[in-house]
Amino acid sequence: MRFHLTAPWALAGGPRLAKKKHKRDHDRHGEHQDLELADDCDDDAELREVARKGGERAENSQTAVAMDSFRELPITLSILDLVRVTEDTDARGALDNARDIAVHAEAWGYRRIWVAEHHNMPGIASAATSVVIGHIAAGTKTIRVGAGGIMLSNHAPYVIAEQFGTLARLFPGRIDLGLGRAPGTDQLTLRALRRTPEAAENFPQDVLEVQAFLAPAGPNQRIRAVPAAGTEVPLWILGSSNFGAMLAAELGLPYAFASHFAPELLIPALQIYRSRFKPSEQLDRPYAMVGVNIIAAGSDDEARRLATTQQMSFTNIFRGARGLSQPPIDDIESYWSPAEKAQAMSMLARSIVGSPDTVRSGIDALVAETGADELDDRVRCLRSHNSAAPELIASAARIALLLYPFAATRSSFPEFSRLTFRSQNNLDINRLPA
Repeated sequence: MRFHLTAPWALAGGPRLAKKKHKRDHDRHGEHQDLELADDCDDDAELREVARKGGERAENSQTAVAMDSFRELPITLSILDLVRVTEDTDARGALDNARDIAVHAEAWGYRRIWVAEHHNMPGIASAATSVVIGHIAAGTKTIRVGAGGIMLSNHAPYVIAEQFGTLARLFPGRIDLGLGRAPGTDQLTLRALRRTPEAAENFPQDVLEVQAFLAPAGPNQRIRAVPAAGTEVPLWILGSSNFGAMLAAELGLPYAFASHFAPELLIPALQIYRSRFKPSEQLDRPYAMVGVNIIAAGSDDEARRLATTQQMSFTNIFRGARGLSQPPIDDIESYWSPAEKAQAMSMLARSIVGSPDTVRSGIDALVAETGADELDDRVRCLRSHNSAAPELIASAARIALLLYPFAATRSSFPEFSRLTFRSQNNLDINRLPA
């Protein structure tokens, strides 16, 4: 497949992409950061501040041990938050919880947090994606915040450039724009968006249009995206097939593969992307993010139980019964049929479920297999119905993982005993049993 692309503004008077020196990282606003925390980092000051607020010293706690393990991970870690609405959390609570997750992820060293565009889904509150990004960015200071992604076929590229350029003016150097070509909804809702399925055919051209509007405006340019022009928000191509890999390679953009729900083409897509990559003004070498579901708990058995929430969500999609996120159950076999199980487990093949040791081994194996530059951990709203102690295992989350409520006691992690944290279940750790 070949792409013949011409930005509509590449004519006289159109905006020009600024000529910049190639960088190792796609991030124009800072050097590439990995989670080994290079020597110029401030001796874990952020984690110490979290521990100080909790009334304990991190270096004498289990969190310090977890932190050391986290530093040794061979990969940059980021978060994809679906802003899930659960049976116990309304949309406002889900939005605030996403912001709280970002605050803690920032302190724990995650590189970025993204939210995704989904429409007509009662269990996902991130349909107005750029608004949600602003809400999260306003509550954080350094973590990158972005779209994973914007479904560009649903929008005029000009409007997306305006929105994300505005975010970049408000939060300089912190905004990412991941672009996908799927509608992120059903065909009936697509009609309500005033778009047609054929709009996806213009995706490559639309990407160039967004990029052009984010570039510095030309002196005679008649149409400018105000205040977006000149912000040059970093673009990513998102995909679950070889098409996105080829486009990202052609345009010289970073590539994020949705292997957290479409794992079959992960390796072929990465091979295509790397072999066909053409250096660009944004990126001088391939940079690939791999999506993976990570569910961690104190033991493998507990993690497998927590994973039933995600398994039920996929089963419900097959049944055409999208709804709110459900609490875990003890026997998933009683919930799905053999056919539903086979379909769900196929889509969830790129999942790492277990204790911290199990998860670390899984991450090591995934990085070795894929050569990924970054992992995008999908945040799921998993809730334990253990009424005695439904709370977050902070140290497990610190090791590389996600922010999940787990069954544990607050006394297990004293450094967080007085730290208020609202999880996706709207739990307040101050009110949990010791």
